[in-house]
Amino acid sequence: MAAYLVFISHFAYVFDGGFPQIIRRFLGEFHIGVSIFFVLSGFLITFRYYHSFHLTTDWFKQYLKNRVARIYPMYFLLTVAAFVYYFITKDQSITKGSSNPIGLLIMNVTFVRGFFYQYWDTGIAQGWSLTVEECFYFSAPIIFLIAKKYHKFYIQPVIITLFAIVMVFIFRNLNWHGFFGNFTFVMLFTFFGRCFEFFVGVQLARYVLKNGFVRANKISFTYGGFVLIFVCVFVMALQPVVKPWVAGLETPVGIITNNYFLCVMVALFFYGILTEDTIFKKLLARPFVELLGKSSYIFYLIHLGWMYNLIHDNINKLNDYIFTLYDKWGKDWHSPFEYDSLNLLLIFIVLNAVSICLFKLIEEPLNHYIRKSDFLIKYKPRPKGIED
Repeated sequence: MAAYLVFISHFAYVFDGGFPQIIRRFLGEFHIGVSIFFVLSGFLITFRYYHSFHLTTDWFKQYLKNRVARIYPMYFLLTVAAFVYYFITKDQSITKGSSNPIGLLIMNVTFVRGFFYQYWDTGIAQGWSLTVEECFYFSAPIIFLIAKKYHKFYIQPVIITLFAIVMVFIFRNLNWHGFFGNFTFVMLFTFFGRCFEFFVGVQLARYVLKNGFVRANKISFTYGGFVLIFVCVFVMALQPVVKPWVAGLETPVGIITNNYFLCVMVALFFYGILTEDTIFKKLLARPFVELLGKSSYIFYLIHLGWMYNLIHDNINKLNDYIFTLYDKWGKDWHSPFEYDSLNLLLIFIVLNAVSICLFKLIEEPLNHYIRKSDFLIKYKPRPKGIED
């Protein structure tokens, strides 16, 4: 769901011709998939590790090994492929005009590009969110320690956000490649601005760990949370788009709605999914939907950028070839590839097929290989039936 919402937000312009402006603006705010992902990450990491973490070297090595196995292999391979694509095609969407593509590649594979306004959307543009994610991964054990040992949970996101504000005041006039370059960038594209979303997920997990999945009241959190999520989307769609930004998200009201209200609605929705037996839950539990979910990380990484461009360019070439044939035959026919909306649907299907193949053939085997290797820490087989 999250990955598909982001896909729609990036290609909402396809509907410019036949839809009212408010509908186009509404679809353009479907970037909320990123917020869903951040809240989900906060929940999952906490649910898995909150009661079992020990801040020791071996525990942290095992924890980091598991996080690397899950996130890094496909990101690394697809990022390198993006720069190979750049060297072949000179597509400036990869480097944004940078004169040092090798240095930029290093910044991308190490995630540090996500701290620089000048480089945050280079390489795999949507990969900026992985810098945010990695910051949370490294922070999570400290967050747990402070919450459990010192009973200081709610003050943590306040301190992190204040740190972000201070950093912007320090660096915004230094012009060091946009390092903490402006408030909008920091609040929307760094962990320090978006930490509250993770903390909402953390708190949801803490609540569930304490109270379980059974509840007595009949409030429909699933559908109520779902509706409230899109109320937040509508609020952002009503905001004016301020250049050079492209969405209502990037206004003060948009930032507040996205970073502080939307994530609470997402948590309510998740709580409903966890504790209610609904048709929606049954749909999400179907095997094919589960497969789409497992491959959706790859879909997210390839739905925008070099692979999309490659598929799109070849569809355009095929369309031109078909019209060449029509001219040769003296026919005034329509091409099946002349409609942008149908082409987008075709690309969506192809990208999902590619994602499933890459998941089955590369991501899943690499994940298991790294987890069972001696990378960072020697592999110790777990008792049968126990997984991390």
